[in-house]
Amino acid sequence: MSANDSVDVHERVKKYYGCRLESSCDLQTSAASCSLSFRTTPKSVVDALSLVHPEVTQRFFGCGLPVPEKLEGCRVLDLGSGSGRDCYALSKLVGQRGHVTGIDMTEELIQASCKHIEYHQKKFGYDEPNTSFVQGYMEKLSEAGIKNDSMDIVVSNCVICLCPDKRAVLQEAYRVLKEGGELYFSDMYASKVVPDHLKQDPVLWGEGMGGSQFWRDFISLAELVGFSTPHLVSASHIVVHNCELKAKAGDISYASGTYRLFKLPKKHPVLSKATVTYKGTVADYPDEIEFDSTHRFKKDLAVDVEGEMAAVLLSSRFSPDFEIQTLGPEQSSSSTQQYCHLNPFLLADKLGSSVKQCSKTGQSKGCSA
Repeated sequence: MSANDSVDVHERVKKYYGCRLESSCDLQTSAASCSLSFRTTPKSVVDALSLVHPEVTQRFFGCGLPVPEKLEGCRVLDLGSGSGRDCYALSKLVGQRGHVTGIDMTEELIQASCKHIEYHQKKFGYDEPNTSFVQGYMEKLSEAGIKNDSMDIVVSNCVICLCPDKRAVLQEAYRVLKEGGELYFSDMYASKVVPDHLKQDPVLWGEGMGGSQFWRDFISLAELVGFSTPHLVSASHIVVHNCELKAKAGDISYASGTYRLFKLPKKHPVLSKATVTYKGTVADYPDEIEFDSTHRFKKDLAVDVEGEMAAVLLSSRFSPDFEIQTLGPEQSSSSTQQYCHLNPFLLADKLGSSVKQCSKTGQSKGCSA
C-alpha cells in the first residue's frame, strides 16, 4: 500500500470512529464482544473495569480483553487507545508505581479520554495521575515521543486491523519494548487473504474486515520482525450482522484472537528444552496460571516445555515465578505442527465461542435464515 493510500485509510478511520460511531452499538459486527477464553477473568480485572467512567465505556470499540498477568509497577503502552477504557482499567492494575500511556490518531477520542484523567486518579486514590494520552500513529511511535526500550508491556485492542502497515506497527512495538517485554493484544483475523478490492471499501475497513490479516501471515510477520513465536490466548468467531457487508465478504470468515508475543534478549542462550515449576506467586493465580491455550502451569508441578517457552519464562517478568531447569537440545518441529495450535478459528471452534448478537445499529435488519 502506498504512502498516499495509507494517509487515505487513516483519514477514513478517523472519520469512522471519531464522528460516525457514537458507541460500540453502532458497529456492524460482533467484534466489540470479548473473545472468549478458557480461563476466568480475575476479580481484580473485573473490579478495575467496573470503576471506569461510564462515558469512557460507552465508546469502547475493542474485540477482546488485552489484560495480561503481573502488571503491578509496569510501564504499559496501549496502541489505538480509543476512548481510554483499557488504559484506565490498566492504570488501576499497574498501581501508583506503574504508568499507562495511550496513543490514538483520532483527536476526538484523545480529547474524550483526557477528560477523565483526574476522575480516575481520584477514584483509584492515587497522589498523581499515572495515565497519559498522546495523539499519533502506532506505525510512528517515535514521532509521538515513545522511546526505545521504554515499555514493559504493549497492549492493543482490535485496532491493528485498522492500520494499513502491519509490519511497521509490529516493528515499532518491538522497538519500544524492553528486552523480555511483551506485546499482548487482541485483533481481528481473516480465514484467508483479503483481496485488494475489499480493502478499498471504507465501511469494511472501518469494521476491521477489510484490513484483517490472514492469521498465518500474522504469525510469519511477527517472527520476521523479531518476536518470539506468538502464543494464542483466546479466540471467538465474529458474526457479521449487516447483510450487505456479509455478502461482500463472501467466503471469508473472521475471528477475534488474543495473542502474546515476547521480545527475547538478543543474546539469549541457545534454546533448549526445560522443566519448569510454577511457584504460585503471581497475584490472582495462587494455584495455577494458564499462560495461553496450550500451556497451563499448576503450582509445584514440574512441566516439560519447549526451548522457546523456557526462554520466554526465563527472560520475562515471569522469571521469579518459575523454577527452570534446562534439559537436552531442542528438536525442530514442522511449521504445520507449530501453526496448528495458533489458529484462532480452530480455538474458537474448540471453545464453542461464536459470538451471536442482534444488529448493533438498531436500524439495519438482520439477514433471514
